[in-house]
Amino acid sequence: ATLKLATMAAAGGKPAVLLLRPVDAPFAAALRDRFRVLDLYAPGQALPALAFVAAAAAVPEPPRATVIWGGVRVDASFLDAAPSLRCVVSTAAGLDHIDLAECARRGVAVANSGEVYSTDVADYAVGLLLDVLRRVSASERYVRRGSWAAQGDYPLGSKLGGKRVGIIGLGNIGSRIAKRLEAFGCIIHYNSRKPKDSVSYKYFPNVHELAAESDVLVVACALNKATRHIVNKDVLEALGKDGVVVNIGRGANIDEAELVIALREGKIAGAGLDVFEHEPKVPAELFSMENVVLSRHVAVLTEESRSDLRAHTIGNLEAFFSGQPLLTPVHADSLAQ
Repeated sequence: ATLKLATMAAAGGKPAVLLLRPVDAPFAAALRDRFRVLDLYAPGQALPALAFVAAAAAVPEPPRATVIWGGVRVDASFLDAAPSLRCVVSTAAGLDHIDLAECARRGVAVANSGEVYSTDVADYAVGLLLDVLRRVSASERYVRRGSWAAQGDYPLGSKLGGKRVGIIGLGNIGSRIAKRLEAFGCIIHYNSRKPKDSVSYKYFPNVHELAAESDVLVVACALNKATRHIVNKDVLEALGKDGVVVNIGRGANIDEAELVIALREGKIAGAGLDVFEHEPKVPAELFSMENVVLSRHVAVLTEESRSDLRAHTIGNLEAFFSGQPLLTPVHADSLAQ
């Protein structure tokens, strides 16, 4: 494996990039055109991730930049293994897997996906909410089972227009969700670190109060110490038995065990979930709940966003290697919204 790594590193003249996420063929080709790529997922590469990082740091002219995804934790031990690194480009929007303070202390610049995914995630959040309220997936299963002919009409869903929607996190994604739901005639409230001067929506400094004044809660915030389990038992009870939760943030923004209990006991009406606390594990109890819509952390993924991400990632790398500002730099205060 070390010989393989030395071979990867031997394409002279190009700056080395440590690639620590799987990529499709066009992405791989675009990277190889511009950089010497040391690829954790290359055929025949058998080293575990941290050993691979350490071996990459030992090659001549070791990599100064790495491309990662949410599955790679960038912390002190990672940075110890790769002392040559000066730039981390994450293809994720979230930053909960990166110790930004430690990166800053060591002079390691960090970039993320910026707004590449924002439109697609906002669209998906609206889709999840419509699905839960109008029972699209559930009634589709009903038709496929042949139940329409056998048992008659499926129970009616609930109207989206006029709903009071509380958005937790009015950042790039949250603000786009708000605009879309305004077009449906929803009344938008929000919670974030501080009020946004640029919007007229009602601000709630407290998520419990936001839930009490909302029919729908949409989780669109980053995950950090302050937002872990920001939707807890009390917030779910404040939302109430007719309330719906949509999560396109991070699974751990919601206390998942309490969410399952609230759904089971009818304390809330339904949920649309694209993220989970212990992915890829999903609480088995949710599988049989017709009022819950589940998807596999795919709100970010479209053909277009994949292509945009490729261009954006390469743009950040090229900016770094040419001494220009990163396209989407992130800092230790970037974790809140």
